[in-house]
Amino acid sequence: MSKKMSKNAEELQEVLGFPLTTSSNLSSSGYSTSQNDPILSRRVLRKIDWHLMPIMFITYNFNFIDKVILSSAAVFGLRDDTHLVGQQYSWVSSVFYFGYLGWTYPTTILIQKLPVGRYVSINTVIWGFVVACTALCTNFGGLISARFLLGMVESTTTPAFVYVTSMWYTREEIPVRTGTWFAGNSFGGFVASVLAYAIGQVEGSVAPWQWLFIIFGVATGLWGIIMLFTLPDSIESSPFLSEEEKKHVLDKVSQEGMGKTNRMTSIWRSEQAIECLIDPKTWLFFGISICTQIPNSGTQNFGNLVLEGFGFTSLQTTLVGIPSSFISFFTILITGWLSGKFNNLTCYLIVLVVLAPVAGSALIYSTKVSNGVKLFAYYLLATGPGALPLSMSLMSTNYKGVTKKMTVTAILFIAYCAGNIAGPQFFKTSEAPTYSTAFCSIMICYALVIVEALGLRLYLSWMNGKRQQSVENGATTKLNDLEEDTTDWQSCNMLYRL
Repeated sequence: MSKKMSKNAEELQEVLGFPLTTSSNLSSSGYSTSQNDPILSRRVLRKIDWHLMPIMFITYNFNFIDKVILSSAAVFGLRDDTHLVGQQYSWVSSVFYFGYLGWTYPTTILIQKLPVGRYVSINTVIWGFVVACTALCTNFGGLISARFLLGMVESTTTPAFVYVTSMWYTREEIPVRTGTWFAGNSFGGFVASVLAYAIGQVEGSVAPWQWLFIIFGVATGLWGIIMLFTLPDSIESSPFLSEEEKKHVLDKVSQEGMGKTNRMTSIWRSEQAIECLIDPKTWLFFGISICTQIPNSGTQNFGNLVLEGFGFTSLQTTLVGIPSSFISFFTILITGWLSGKFNNLTCYLIVLVVLAPVAGSALIYSTKVSNGVKLFAYYLLATGPGALPLSMSLMSTNYKGVTKKMTVTAILFIAYCAGNIAGPQFFKTSEAPTYSTAFCSIMICYALVIVEALGLRLYLSWMNGKRQQSVENGATTKLNDLEEDTTDWQSCNMLYRL
């Protein structure tokens, strides 16, 4: 056994290009001695968290802000100044995700092949430039062009962060970290609301909606430049870890993570892509993604307009929306922590966070309640965004194989785009300000998420039962993770998280 472990370690050492481990420092369980040092483990994990999480959290702030400022711009005169009529504003909202959809799969391949830190950083600089240029738009054609390009450049961020998280963290660590950086979405909503309220009071030759795009676009571009010097491309190239600490992380992720993500040895494997497509859980994740994002895009882009329908002024809508951001923020953080602490709770947490939006959308859909009750119901919708990061973390921990992981990530975000394209189309201008069709569709979508999440849990439980029975009958993992890029289907000893 020890000879085989030594051989595996030597092969991995040759691939990585620096000393990794030898038979003398391997324990009988296959871990290096550094893995059994709790003080070193805590210190290294803390260093990684303090370096990566702030970068990813702040980036996700901008990622969300630059999408949702369209809603504030709409009540600050954008629709009138750019002469939008009928469903044109809905298409300006939707077209962002056509760009996102078109570039999602190519960018997942580039993430795997290019230095991921530099690639994400350059994308961030470009998207900041596109946001700032949106202030120059004077008509429908200009707006949809800018939003389409913005969707393309922003499509890199989330799959790249999923990739980075699986590169640096173990299965047990991924849910909390995914929840942490994804919470930047909701915190970004708070930042956008506060600054939109201040910017909305500016008077001059440049309209408030134009200032929104200029200020946030320039800020995003500057942040992208900072990322270029702070976000590492890989564990091996990270400047904030010593050689001993890099070795420790590589050992830990190889043993407890989701397989190798080393760019030098990551080869596109068509058989893994096919395996992903025929894997039933892929399509359950697809369903959860599309059904959570139909409500998401509609409320993001029409939120301020809906609040205007409750009797608030344009400026007041920016402040009234702040509680929703806080509810979403704490929902994502708390459920992410619970998902990381309790291995088999995630599917139930997805069900829990969408129950309130089902009730909230039903209340808003009703025409017999007061505007005060509808505002309360609007806040109930705010827990819904917590479902996607839970689904993403569950996906990250239940897929192995670099190509298979990147393929399912692309599929997840194709569903994400399809849902976000469809969402604004349910908000019909002719139904303003009640938008009854939209809130009926939101209620149905979140109800379907409950069915899909429970179905996913049943399937994964069934698979775990089969695997436990196979192991008892003498089955073993087909390939050693240190020798080859294996998938979860090939890893017979791997049990799925629920």
